[in-house]
Amino acid sequence: MYIHIVIGTRPNFIKAAPLCWAAKKIGIKIHLIHTGQHYDLLMNQVFFDDLDLPRPYRYLDIGSGSHAKSTGRCLERLGNVFSEDKPDWVIVIGDVNSTIAGALAAVKLGIKCAHVESGLRSFDRTMPEEINRIATDSISDLLFATEPSGVTNLEHEGHSPGSIKLVGNVIIDTLDHFLPIARKRGAFNLFDLKVKNYALLTLHRQSNVDIDSSLKALIDKIDLVQQLIPVVFPVHPRTRKELHSFGFENRLEKLSNLKIVDPLGYVDFLSLMGNSKMVITDSGGIQEETTVLEIPCLTLRDNTERPITCEQGTNQLVGSTGSKLMSAIESVMNNEQKIIKRPDLWDGHTAERILNELTIGKIS
Repeated sequence: MYIHIVIGTRPNFIKAAPLCWAAKKIGIKIHLIHTGQHYDLLMNQVFFDDLDLPRPYRYLDIGSGSHAKSTGRCLERLGNVFSEDKPDWVIVIGDVNSTIAGALAAVKLGIKCAHVESGLRSFDRTMPEEINRIATDSISDLLFATEPSGVTNLEHEGHSPGSIKLVGNVIIDTLDHFLPIARKRGAFNLFDLKVKNYALLTLHRQSNVDIDSSLKALIDKIDLVQQLIPVVFPVHPRTRKELHSFGFENRLEKLSNLKIVDPLGYVDFLSLMGNSKMVITDSGGIQEETTVLEIPCLTLRDNTERPITCEQGTNQLVGSTGSKLMSAIESVMNNEQKIIKRPDLWDGHTAERILNELTIGKIS
């Protein structure tokens, strides 16, 4: 059994890690093919070091560009790699351009493809990620779902029941593995913060940061939030670029209770998240991580492809402009939180179940 895992962005690294650990335990040969979609050092090497990931077998260096250019370069270069190596399976993860390119390159060469994190749907086709999710699922041989809604969506789209596997969530495998270390790390001390007395902010989604009016509206809300509670903001390189191009950097720097920092490694970020009072984000994976950590998550979006995080977890949708943000923060500050239930199969063993499916029961 010889498997290629396509990775390209920070969330891919986090989700690939437990697959690599589990494969090593049972002697399956896995190669990481890094497309280079995230090419900034702070989004790359620090995560490989933190996550104990093997060095990528191939680094394709696609760099930045439009969705069309990024996907096209990925497809061409992955096709060359797969043609030469002829793996038994290609695993693609999530919903980025590297994901759909990896699936297309594999199936066009007759190589079996498995999609990890399959079936998630926001039902918002203005999101590039939604198109990637639908297209990847439509051509993959095995569809590994994280939550029941994913199974339901795939069934409604007509996928064969035998191809759909509810296996749980690999991002939680990684979280459970590193949580004891993160609890001891105390990353909040790096920024002179106190436990449960600060908000953690992340922003990177195209619809939020690539349009000046949208980004300004969110900055207006951030200004209000930092007047109530300290806010620490690890800035994604892409977001920093847009803040600079729109001329918003100076305004943020003048907010006395906002701490703007560089992107953090996985363990430091997990430590910061786990000790926060709340997280304000537009990320998908953070919605899942905060559900397990039982940290209130206020998501700057009008929809989510991860509904279980709202139904069983801590996640609240506060709108893409943050229209419901301040009322949600008031509830959090008053410690008004519903009962949280960790979703079924989010138990730290998802990677083992995935490899078990690929190897036809060779894992006990």
